[in-house]
Amino acid sequence: MGKKVLVVGAGMAGLSSAIRLQHAGYEVEIYEQGSKPGGKMHQIKAEGFTFDVGPTLVMMPSIYREVFTLAGRNPDDYIPMKRLDPMYEVYFKDEPYRHYEVSSDLTKLMEMVEKKGPENARGFLQYLSEIYTRYQVALDHFITRPFRNKKDIYNPFMMQQALKLKTFDSADHMMASFMPDKDLQQMLSFQTLYIGVSPQKGPSLYNIIPMIELLYGVWFIEGGMHTMAQGMARLFEELGGKIHYNHQVDEILIAGGKALGLSVKGKAVTSDYVISNADFPYTMTHLIKEDSARGKYTKEKIDSMDYSCSCLVFYWGMDKTYEKLAPHTFIISKDLDDNLTRIFDGRLIEDPSIYLHVPSQVDPSMAPAGKSSFYTLIPVSDLGTGTYEWSEETISHYREKAFETLSRIPGLENIQEEVVLERIFTPKDFERSFSAYRGATFGLQPTLRQSNHWRPQAKSMEVEGLYFTGSSTHPGAGVPIVLQSGKICAEELRRDEPGDEFK
Repeated sequence: MGKKVLVVGAGMAGLSSAIRLQHAGYEVEIYEQGSKPGGKMHQIKAEGFTFDVGPTLVMMPSIYREVFTLAGRNPDDYIPMKRLDPMYEVYFKDEPYRHYEVSSDLTKLMEMVEKKGPENARGFLQYLSEIYTRYQVALDHFITRPFRNKKDIYNPFMMQQALKLKTFDSADHMMASFMPDKDLQQMLSFQTLYIGVSPQKGPSLYNIIPMIELLYGVWFIEGGMHTMAQGMARLFEELGGKIHYNHQVDEILIAGGKALGLSVKGKAVTSDYVISNADFPYTMTHLIKEDSARGKYTKEKIDSMDYSCSCLVFYWGMDKTYEKLAPHTFIISKDLDDNLTRIFDGRLIEDPSIYLHVPSQVDPSMAPAGKSSFYTLIPVSDLGTGTYEWSEETISHYREKAFETLSRIPGLENIQEEVVLERIFTPKDFERSFSAYRGATFGLQPTLRQSNHWRPQAKSMEVEGLYFTGSSTHPGAGVPIVLQSGKICAEELRRDEPGDEFK
């Protein structure tokens, strides 16, 4: 029997680490506070309607499939998926709304871009070439590796690679430098919100996100994103791992500078190693009790860090189907700059941008016959930044804005009357259900000073045998990146285990 590893949380990163370690011969058990795997990749079922709670877009499908092929399994047996084309539709609020279909088919894509004129078309291709070059540097030297020590980043070779990333420009400013058309700029920079950072302040490197969509497509997993969580949990258990659901971890047990196990419901569970997939700020403030074990991440330090935005999500069961509606639709605020500023300085938003996901357009089983499932998301402030309470009045304000905005889309003119079921997730729900610190859906913001070496790492430098993974750790948020975080965490643990052949 191999060394014992206890994992706090069956989120995607925790499952990613657990599968890799179980497959490598370790004895791994996961303690999960909820009743299902996946963390924010949760699912709501009500009256025949199915809604994914958190992530909805599949990008970089090869990373989703990797963990299954690693274990010698066929990914299609766990996560059957299909490519979407168009990937999504975009509306800009105006009189009338301006509408675009965004395809990853180069011919269709260039047809849309060339309508903006040759200057924009040339700029678009130059953007793809430039950001692809940066993406390769990031993939080879930053995203896939840890930064244990200062020397891992502060050396001539890595400094040279860092300069190639050209991170000192913002995402929206970079787009403006390539394309004068405002619609194209915003259509190719709002995606930084996928990881909870504003394109006004997020480093231009994050313009790799729309590039990844355009070059590798947007995909859909049958049954919704939670199918991925279920598939990973199933694989982990097939390999001999154990998941203890409805088990809240009270504390990571530490003595003499070493992790000894977990306290769960007042009972000590011992192990050789501990991995926390709980949100890193939550781990530091709630699960680690010794000040010395936190190192530089004191309560004051945690509270002073920059947090991602949060989300308000309305899950609506609709009393009809919508033939012409896309599975993914983005409606951009008339004044996106003001919209973004309000999100990140904590004010109530008067003209929010909205994301509508209709999974039943791709998988009819996610709604009763003749009906549809709507996932309506509004990016909002995290609880530490927001200057308003999440009262019924606040929720009503945003519900009215959502109905007003969506009713302008062809086919949704009577949307308010067609809602027959509603469930809601506010920032408080993300905090309560998933221990997301300050309700920040995507964890710590991936700003320059909170990225790479300057972001929390997988290995604790204060406590032997303690490791971290998840969206607030390196390399960051977003499902493919979180899966990579789990991989890095497992590799770091194996690197420290005497006799493990992995080095």
